[in-house]
Amino acid sequence: MKVLTVIIHTNVQQQLSDLLRKLQPVSGFTFTQVEGHGLELETDPFVSAHDDAVGYLPRMRTDILLKDEDVEDVLATLRSKEAGLKGKSFYWVSGADQGGQL
Repeated sequence: MKVLTVIIHTNVQQQLSDLLRKLQPVSGFTFTQVEGHGLELETDPFVSAHDDAVGYLPRMRTDILLKDEDVEDVLATLRSKEAGLKGKSFYWVSGADQGGQL
């Protein structure tokens, strides 16, 4: 199993949520509010005067538990032009030894 973590700007949370709900391999996902700190402050089109003043960007972290064989298909969908996330997100994939409901 793998965990796909995607960091997006808060402005595209609903867009990502709608997209993930349509993907068959995605049985669920979690959103967590996070703060983005980095060079993107200078180039991000979503930066408001408030964000610039406080020095961070409001972001959402999305964690998705997937089967190993489903990761590339989900990533391909997220990378597609239709997803509209290009330039607005970061991701990484990490291993998960186990996962399920208790």
